[in-house]
Parts: sequence; structure tokens; C-alpha cells
Amino acid sequence: MTILITGATGRIGRHLVTRLLDDGHHVRAITRHPATAKLPESAEIVRGDLTDLDSLRDAFAGIEALHLITFGGDDGADLTNGAEIVSLAHESNIRCVSVLAGWGTTSIEEALRNSSLDWCRVEPVEVMYNTRDWEEEIRTHSTVSTLATYPSTMVHEADIAAVAAFALTQDGHTGQSYRVTGPEALAPAERTAILADVIGRPIRHIQLTEAQERDRLAAHGFGDDYVEFGIHLATNPPEAANQVCDTVPRITGRPGRTFAQWARENATNWWTRPRHDPA
Repeated sequence: MTILITGATGRIGRHLVTRLLDDGHHVRAITRHPATAKLPESAEIVRGDLTDLDSLRDAFAGIEALHLITFGGDDGADLTNGAEIVSLAHESNIRCVSVLAGWGTTSIEEALRNSSLDWCRVEPVEVMYNTRDWEEEIRTHSTVSTLATYPSTMVHEADIAAVAAFALTQDGHTGQSYRVTGPEALAPAERTAILADVIGRPIRHIQLTEAQERDRLAAHGFGDDYVEFGIHLATNPPEAANQVCDTVPRITGRPGRTFAQWARENATNWWTRPRHDPA
């Protein structure tokens, strides 16, 4: 099967490209910057931009299945041209589509609902890769500071890709909306302890107040709207944030990867010794 992957150089897209290649499929990977894609040599890499329909026409030609992300451009904003993208998929005789869903419905999902394409939605709750936001603080202070205390069923990027791969290449997924989680719900303090165990040195979790979290986000250059969104999310988590779903084992036939496994795979990101003692 010939499959086109959008978002191919992203943290989930890379796993999906590799998974499909390993399964023997021909993978066409679309990126705005082919020269720096660093994807497997066996992938066909083409230039394209989801915000520019004309740049997609050649990429869509001869494709049997398509994996879509719902954002694009330099700012990663939600795509507003979903109707045009889905129409091009029709014209290109693409029949099967998987969509990596974000926080809300975008023009991509709206257009697919009004189409005759076979499509399904893959919705990760929270991606383990987000933990890399802690890297600099761990390296420099051996601490992790958060306002949030709630357990989250974070999911490994490779497991999200595996569910998408099955949806693209196997029958029976049309019309499904797959909520994808990891196999356990862990609070930030618990994830901090796992990271400390993996890298073999103490890391202290610091519980922030709302005022401290506002100061921390503002110091990173985030605007007021984003700061307040961060505060709201930390103090009012989604109701399903700590609910483990069986999607990964049910669809792929294997257990979901644990946070400890993800930490071991990414351990080199945390190995640099702190430049000074933690406060």
C-alpha cells in the first residue's frame, strides 16, 4: 500500500513513517523542509505545505491512504482549508484517512464528516514527549516544578503511531474515534520519581502556587491568554485525564508502553549533570 504521511517529521509522524516502512508499505512523507527531514532513506520525501493546496497536488497523486494532522504553518494554527484538502483527496482517489486529533474539532474533521471517505480519528490524551519540557530544569537544577497535581494517562508516541498504522492498513476502523492513553495514570511527582530512578540521581518535585506558575510561564515569554489557559488546565484537568483506555492493546494486540520505558529510551536527554546544587 502507498501511504502519504503529513506531519511526517513530527514526534508522532516519525514513528508512523518507520512503523509503516517496517510493515512493508511504501511511505510518502510530506514536509515543508525535505533537506532537513532526517527520515529513513526508504521513505519517499516530498515538499508540501498543508496551508498551500497547490503544493499538495503532486504529493496526493497515486496515494491509497492518507494520515492527516489538523494544524500547519509556522504558528501551528488549526487548518482552515479542510474542505479543500478533503476535496483534493477525493479527486486523487484516496479512500482511507486517519486524523491525528487535537484539542477540538477543526475544518479537517468537519470536511471529512461531510465526505464519503473512509476515515477515523486518533485522539491522544497527553503525549509522553511533552515531558521533555522539563529537560532544562532537570539539567540545571535537578528539580521539576509544576502547578498541576493530577494523574495523567500519558501515551507513548510510538503507540499513537501504531494505532494510526492499523487504522490506515486494516479494515474495520471507518467512523471510529479512538481515544489513546498509556497503561497507567501518573501524577507529575510520580513521573519525576521515575525519571530520577532511570537516570540514577535525585530529582525533586516542587509544587508551585498559581502565582508562581504565572511567573514561570510569563518568564518563558508566554502571553496573558496562554498563561491563563495553562493555569486553567492545571487546576481544571479534563475529566478523563486519569482514565486508562484499552485502545492500544485492543487495536495493536500488544500492551501500551509505560512511562518508565519512555524515560529509558530518552535517558540521554537528562544525563547532563546540574551546573549548581538545587535550591
